[in-house]
Amino acid sequence: MSIGHTLLGLLESGPRHGYDLKRAFDEKFGHDRPLHYGQVYSTMSRLLKHGLVEVDGIEAGGGPERKRYAITDAGVTDVEQWLATPEKPEEYLQSTLYTKVVLALLTHRDATDILDTQRAEHLRSMRILTDRKRKGDLADQLICDHALFHLEADLRWLELTAARLDKLRAEVVAK
Repeated sequence: MSIGHTLLGLLESGPRHGYDLKRAFDEKFGHDRPLHYGQVYSTMSRLLKHGLVEVDGIEAGGGPERKRYAITDAGVTDVEQWLATPEKPEEYLQSTLYTKVVLALLTHRDATDILDTQRAEHLRSMRILTDRKRKGDLADQLICDHALFHLEADLRWLELTAARLDKLRAEVVAK
């Protein structure tokens, strides 16, 4: 996720302080990984440097001055371009799990145990996500569906690999 673009998009509804941006980000996108304040302010500093935001006002408070940021026309254009650009699909061609299976075969360990352990971990994660989805709002349901679909694809791969393990062992050990 592009934090800079997300913060810019949040600014389109009107100027905000860094604290307000962090809170809005965490509410909409950061349930599982909230932003750190330092991350917000370093990102805003970079966006300011690139002319994508401007300081709309400064307020004195009990602590440091509070800057209120506003998106510029260049920032709006940048967000529009980012939204219109498709994300590169993740192909998972460097899978750690695949590496573990092949190394187990190369070192004459039981790759079936690795696959079974991973299957159990995937199913545990799926139960947690399904429970979260059942209790969550629409945004939570959608993000959980996304994660569940990826876990289901992983489970299909685990089953396929288990079915082909003898053939894979023969190819890996022969090389």
